[in-house]
Amino acid sequence: MDLFSTIHQFLISGGNVLWVILWTSFCLWTLIAERLFYFKLTYPAQRQHLVQEWEDRSDKQSHSALFIRQCIISEAKINMEKTIPIIKMLIALCPLLGLLGTVTGMIHVFDVMAITGSGNARAMASGISQATIPTMAGMVIAIAGLYFSKLIEQKASKETHYLTDLLHYH
Repeated sequence: MDLFSTIHQFLISGGNVLWVILWTSFCLWTLIAERLFYFKLTYPAQRQHLVQEWEDRSDKQSHSALFIRQCIISEAKINMEKTIPIIKMLIALCPLLGLLGTVTGMIHVFDVMAITGSGNARAMASGISQATIPTMAGMVIAIAGLYFSKLIEQKASKETHYLTDLLHYH
């Protein structure tokens, strides 16, 4: 229970923007996990099905067979890269939300300065916390997300090339 109260205090000290960053992060990591599970569990069976479908064809030499092969590869590639644009968008959104947290935190600092009429550090501490914590959270999530986004893109590219090699065109 102590862990949850610590996390809750952290979220409160970061302001409302940190809650938005948390939900954005949840969506991002859900999509990343879905793609990783797709490549681990779902795609191998789909690849086998596509290869079997190609192998069962009697015509693998005509011009139309080449187009069918390209269509099979393109559809597989589209399925592999399905959520990559959304993942990239969420990664790009996290630092921007962090910047929004910085701006709202600084507005809070300036409000405190206007009300108290001085630069009392103790009075401004919560605003400074609201300004720095969301920035840090947005950057950390974006950096980690970039790594996994690139990993997923590389896996999709590798699997596309592998599928191309498996579908022999005579």
